[in-house]
Amino acid sequence: MKKKDPYAALRYREFNMFLVLRFAMVFAWSMQFIIIEWEVYSLTKSALSLGMIGLMEVIPAIGMALFAGHIVDQKEKKGMLLKCIFGFSIISFGLFLLTWPTIVSDFSTNTILYSIYFLVFLGGLVRAFLGPTIFSLMSLIVPKKAYPNAATWSSSVWQIASVVGPAVAGFSITWIGVHWSMCTIFACSIFALVILTQITTKPILNPKIGEPIMESLKEGVIFVYTNKSVLGALTLDMVAVLFGGAVALLPIFAQDILKVGPEGFGVLRAAPAVGALLTMFVSAHLPFYKNAGIKLLAAIFAFGLCIIAFGLSTIFWVSVLALFMSGVTDGFSVVIRQTILQLKTPDHMRGRVAAVNSIFVGSSNELGAFESGLTAKLMGTVTAVVFGGSMTLLVVLYTGLKLPSFRNLDLQKDLDEHENHEN
Repeated sequence: MKKKDPYAALRYREFNMFLVLRFAMVFAWSMQFIIIEWEVYSLTKSALSLGMIGLMEVIPAIGMALFAGHIVDQKEKKGMLLKCIFGFSIISFGLFLLTWPTIVSDFSTNTILYSIYFLVFLGGLVRAFLGPTIFSLMSLIVPKKAYPNAATWSSSVWQIASVVGPAVAGFSITWIGVHWSMCTIFACSIFALVILTQITTKPILNPKIGEPIMESLKEGVIFVYTNKSVLGALTLDMVAVLFGGAVALLPIFAQDILKVGPEGFGVLRAAPAVGALLTMFVSAHLPFYKNAGIKLLAAIFAFGLCIIAFGLSTIFWVSVLALFMSGVTDGFSVVIRQTILQLKTPDHMRGRVAAVNSIFVGSSNELGAFESGLTAKLMGTVTAVVFGGSMTLLVVLYTGLKLPSFRNLDLQKDLDEHENHEN
């Protein structure tokens, strides 16, 4: 068997520019979300208010997802990405103004809080278009034979940014305050716009330009629901992330349980991404696509155990270790899922399939944040986290027992067939 090149996708200059752009956007977005979480909890001391942040983003992200996927499939991808980044920069500038000390002191807490929620809502609208656009653009930058490797490196960069963003957010809150931290985020969005100029305009590969929107949306949904490997992976991951959304409660753990302040909060928030990043680099050199179904089930089961361990911990380093291991296990899930989507999705349907993916998985993070906030209010913070991890274990056990075809999923066969077809 021919040895896989772990750097295949990195040999394309535009893909490297794509990775830089992706890093800048994920860094800015994750840093912004962390700062918003800290500011909202500092203003309200309410777990439910924290959960509302996720809900405000997920409502437009889900509500507009299918429509956004249709638009992305119909439009040129670089232009769409330009609009998304510009929209994000406007939102980050609005948050910069909202956290201005003079404005904070002159307006009531509720006014500031609801204004933050409104901008988060607008961010959800932007995200509905950003995810499908990024997914579609990547497939136009590298050849199909490099898709699995590109998916691994793209996910790795996402994880690096997810590590650096929260860590920088925690320290920047301490060093320069919330207000100037928001200014840093705005600068990142401008940098991303500059990098985008290094990527050329790509052709529109959709043979059905002008297709009625309802027909287009129906085609995308039917494709996902008739492809059992895609549907199974998305459903399992959605439920696991939904009930394992303990990270939404990290401000409470940092301030009230572990008492580690903003620096410790940044470390806690970054720990899962550090673990996932380790998995990404390992998978680039040692792909684990054979028997992918059972490996995915095992990884998410271990993820649930890590969430339970975190919820029960009252020691900072134990909590960090539990979150780190949750990231390691989640990283396996991300690589397998992204490879399934890249290999199984036709070029002209990538926007719509990515939109369905955002409904199943991307938005489950925010729904999980709301679920965590609500259950924390009803049953207490620690109990809520343990409950979420336990539900994740039950879902994995049910899926493994009831869906043997998914349990026996083997991506190595698909990869070999795909490579032989291109050769």
